[in-house]
Amino acid sequence: MQEIFKAIESQGIYYNAVIMEYKIFDKEDGEKTLEDTATNALKQIEDKKYDTDLIARGISKDNILRA
Repeated sequence: MQEIFKAIESQGIYYNAVIMEYKIFDKEDGEKTLEDTATNALKQIEDKKYDTDLIARGISKDNILRA
């Protein structure tokens, strides 16, 4: 992954980024619907600040899709 960032940085390309958190629907975790699972995935992306490195590399927070 670091090689990809280095290649992109060397060309001055900063467009969009995608952060994906994969979750498994788990009723035992208190999730009642797949929407609950998706909401928990997005919350984890925010809580763990997965976008920090991307922002530090010059990608605008508005250009980071969280899925």
